[in-house]
Amino acid sequence: MVSAPQSLTEVRARIDALDDELIRLLADRQRLVRTAAIFKTDEQAVRAPGRVEQVVELARDRATAAGLEPAVAEAVWRAMIGAFINLELDEHATRQRGSQGSGGDAAESTGLDGDSTGSVRLSAR
Repeated sequence: MVSAPQSLTEVRARIDALDDELIRLLADRQRLVRTAAIFKTDEQAVRAPGRVEQVVELARDRATAAGLEPAVAEAVWRAMIGAFINLELDEHATRQRGSQGSGGDAAESTGLDGDSTGSVRLSAR
């Protein structure tokens, strides 16, 4: 078992190490999301509200088993899923424009924009 941190600096270093791992895992998830987007034909398939609820419920169950507050897991998963749905919608729209002869390529980088509801929207930079 890992010993308890002995200072705020050590706590922060451990959090930073976890954040590095989370970023790597999110990049892996993004690759899979982009692959899944290829199989989806319309916006409803991208949004898939039933699947969202299934994934959120599974995250809550896993959180409980791991000692994470289920409400924290739900909030994180809903934000993450929302951001990935927006990425898929943007890529779907880009593919649609490309298939109509405009030849648009998917944006290489994206940024996050919030709206008044707290939703996160990916936008090309």
